Amino acid sequence: MALEIRPGPVLADRTTLRLGGRALAEIVFARPEEAEGLGQALESCGGAPFILGRGSNVLADDGERPLVVVSPRLRGEPVILRQRPEAGIRVRVGAGVKLQRLVAWLATQGLSGLGGLVGVPGTVGGAVAGNAGSYGDDLGAVLARVRIWSPQTGLAWVGREGFSTAYRRFTLTGVAGFFVVLEAELDLAVREPIELRQEMVRHLTDKKASQPITAATAGCVFKNPPGASAWRLLAEAGFRGKRVGGVGFSEKHANFLVNYGGGTGREALSLLAAAREAVRERSGLELELEVRVAP
Repeated sequence: MALEIRPGPVLADRTTLRLGGRALAEIVFARPEEAEGLGQALESCGGAPFILGRGSNVLADDGERPLVVVSPRLRGEPVILRQRPEAGIRVRVGAGVKLQRLVAWLATQGLSGLGGLVGVPGTVGGAVAGNAGSYGDDLGAVLARVRIWSPQTGLAWVGREGFSTAYRRFTLTGVAGFFVVLEAELDLAVREPIELRQEMVRHLTDKKASQPITAATAGCVFKNPPGASAWRLLAEAGFRGKRVGGVGFSEKHANFLVNYGGGTGREALSLLAAAREAVRERSGLELELEVRVAP
């Protein structure tokens, strides 16, 4: 399939929070090399680029959005590139692969490093770009190389010297603004598959007990400030279970925003603004968004 420009999707249909209006257009491609045409395609569409995988960490406003959705559908099976346990097993995976598919596949191969991310939705590309993490595991700790496209670099492989990672953050050296993650190479350790599966079952059981993972949510909406927990700050400020219209913070986990049905992007943005102000006034701490807001 060649790079294709399609009519703009309704973002409420493409995000797990089920909110958002219609984008201008969508650019779809299924092979890394096809990203070479992104510059020309974006110029012809005339809107701000917005990468969208499975929409699990996205909050979009209502109405007509001046966005061009970029959809890298780079799937297929992960591939083992190197099998030297003393140096780590290197695996290559496409950005469009579901993160949970990768986590499950790694467990069957006896490869550890991402088991803590069991139950985290989304795609590999989004997990790399946001340095997704859970239970002590994160993408940045195992990421060896990443293939990207950006207006500055074109199509390029970038090694550890060309990027940095931190808590929920991935930064490319010398690349400002828009870039697309196409493929990732991971260095992983060897471990007994049964141990990995048992550990993952425990993690998933804990998450089901403490997070509304079956609801229409975008996951955690705020990052944890240094030395504090966003969910605790929100609960102490009175936002556990607080709603505006059809959108509210979960009773189970105060940092999860839930669309209870009929919610709007405007309601969600209003609630987040009120929560940040309340936490700032009560604790003096500034909550930083973890969810991506579509402009």
